[in-house]
Amino acid sequence: MLSVNTNMGAMVALQYLDQTNAQLQATQNAINSGLKVATAKDDGATFAIAQDMRGDVAGYSAVTDSLHRAISSVDVALSAGQSISDLLIQMKQKALAASDQSLDTANREALNEDFTALRDQITSIISNAVFNGFNLIDGSTGQITALASSDGARKITVQSENMNLSGSIVTISTTSSISTQSSASAMIQTVETSLTNINSALARLSSGERKYSVQVDFVSKLSDTVTAGIGNLVDADMASESAKLQSLQVKQQLGVQALSIANQSPQIIMSLFR
Repeated sequence: MLSVNTNMGAMVALQYLDQTNAQLQATQNAINSGLKVATAKDDGATFAIAQDMRGDVAGYSAVTDSLHRAISSVDVALSAGQSISDLLIQMKQKALAASDQSLDTANREALNEDFTALRDQITSIISNAVFNGFNLIDGSTGQITALASSDGARKITVQSENMNLSGSIVTISTTSSISTQSSASAMIQTVETSLTNINSALARLSSGERKYSVQVDFVSKLSDTVTAGIGNLVDADMASESAKLQSLQVKQQLGVQALSIANQSPQIIMSLFR
């Protein structure tokens, strides 16, 4: 039927052209953004899953920062502890030299001055072994805790060590000296005990630092894996989108031509009235 009021051919052609334009717009958006699921409108379920995974990745970033801060705090403690260990070795040498009965008073006094200077240096090192407000070797901090999971439920804790003078690790007192041959002889064993204790404390701190380092590596790999999973869900296949774009552009041109032909059909009616 020929009608000037209803043109079914044009309506059908327009419907198909609208569908093609919508598909073309979606393909262009995918090419522009690199994402096949850029918003919830594209695919609500996939978008929700991807957003949850993005939240995990953001959490892993916070976990990594926390672990790195803890590692730095332990590293500062380790460096200070190693310096104290070196000082104790020097103090043992001074004590051993001062224990020599043939040593005269002047030389023993010089050795004692060196010994007390080294002793006081231990206190100075301990007071300055601070990172991010944590001092893990002066007894002021019981432990340091870092995040280990993206939900904050799991944590890794490292115990601190008290390396102050007159303590359970460094048994040398704040007033210890080697001013006499007998005190120097007794000090040898005291320094050796402190040195053994310090090295054990360093081993414990090192073990704790290793826990943090292992977790950093794991979190990094886990974050990369989850990020790759997000990409598998939402990233557009650019080769496929490119081929689809060319196909839809041709389909659009054909749709425009079909609509143009359909719109010309009512003109046939004019020939009936000539």
